[in-house]
Amino acid sequence: MPTHVAVIMDGNGRWAKKRFLPRFAGHTKGVDTLREMVRGCLDRGIPYLTVFAFSSENWRRPQDEVTLLMQLFMKALQQEVKRLNRHNVRLRIIGDISQFDPKLQELIREAEAQTAQNTKLNFTIAANYGGRWDIMQAVNRMLAAQPDKRDGWVEADLEPYLSMSFAPEPDLFIRTGGEERISNFLLWQLAYTELYFTGTLWPEFDTEAFEAAITSYRQRERRFGRTSEQLAGDSAKTDTHA
Repeated sequence: MPTHVAVIMDGNGRWAKKRFLPRFAGHTKGVDTLREMVRGCLDRGIPYLTVFAFSSENWRRPQDEVTLLMQLFMKALQQEVKRLNRHNVRLRIIGDISQFDPKLQELIREAEAQTAQNTKLNFTIAANYGGRWDIMQAVNRMLAAQPDKRDGWVEADLEPYLSMSFAPEPDLFIRTGGEERISNFLLWQLAYTELYFTGTLWPEFDTEAFEAAITSYRQRERRFGRTSEQLAGDSAKTDTHA
């Protein structure tokens, strides 16, 4: 079972269009699907779930849609915090939230504070987030913390300043909606993640679809640069010591 699942929730607008509904109806339905995804992670004992809700590029969408998305985000935060607390879920928002309305920023801080002691599931929403932005802000913070160090940096020096420094790297990445790209999501963290793409639109990504993604993941061999023979040898040593 994966420890950390990362998801790009794609296809809300197309789901609505197929039903002759406004795009916003697809986003509303997508919130229901996300609620079920959280429940699915809880049921399976998956301790980390990270979803891409609003990218830094999404500001380019029609203004009416962006405004409605922000309103939906606020409404979801107001309605879901009690549910998250009841199920021992900790909520974090990563991204540059300084561009959001002050009221939304306040709701984000309140939701994070109210769920900060929860431990069963670490649920992270990437909002106004981009992987390149994440790396650049981490570099700037690292250099500011050690201004006298000119060279000799290694990956471990940068990692504490990344937005996802509190979590292990994702084991499984899921993108719904048929597109097969990572779209500037967790660029640093997805280096060795297993990628799973499905044509299922996000509002239709139900428990069965999630199970299919996990089944695909569990059938893969994660080598991290090693050979299959090396992995078999390590497994044999573990069995012998056991």
